[in-house]
Amino acid sequence: MKVSAFIKALSRADTSDRVCNQYAEGDRRNAIRRRNLALYLQEIGNPRMILIGEAPSHRGGRLTGIPFTSEQIMLSGVGGRFLGSDRGYRKATPGSQRSTEASATMVWATIACIDPLPLLWNAFPFHPFAAGNPSSNRMPGVGELRIGAIFIERLLELFPIELVVAIGNQADISLTQLGIEHEKVRHPSQGGKVKFVSGMARLSQQQSI
Repeated sequence: MKVSAFIKALSRADTSDRVCNQYAEGDRRNAIRRRNLALYLQEIGNPRMILIGEAPSHRGGRLTGIPFTSEQIMLSGVGGRFLGSDRGYRKATPGSQRSTEASATMVWATIACIDPLPLLWNAFPFHPFAAGNPSSNRMPGVGELRIGAIFIERLLELFPIELVVAIGNQADISLTQLGIEHEKVRHPSQGGKVKFVSGMARLSQQQSI
């Protein structure tokens, strides 16, 4: 499956009224997010590692279309070698203020030195929120993880991944149910930054051997 077909499948996914599909067709802002994701998947090259989190947050991937990536990171770029408005990434929300997101900042600060860069994704690729509050985050349910599993499998067909890494418990559950062999690291949120950084250092060293 090509990147374009993968993104089209995302845009047509059937989700509930407690989920925002940030790639859905019929919204100009989502068209920008689909293009951002397409650029990201093309620019990432041939990653050997994929990091899979739980779900996009309302201040990160929900706004940019790129997992674990806030508007600030997406538009500023990473070390002048990846992402950035100069490479064509665009802001989909109005106004000049850029979103920031703690987990995104910690993840990119940790993986920026890994070569090749790991691919970032989520066990559920859409933004789940509490009923009546689209600006909240909630844990994806079992049925939602089943939907997400389809896209994980497709990504593993698209890229030459050698090492699959679950960031946190929900990703670990989803990958285990899929029967996909993987490692697990602590999610960097809620005081987990030190364990996340040390876990990634161990895995990046393991990958380079």
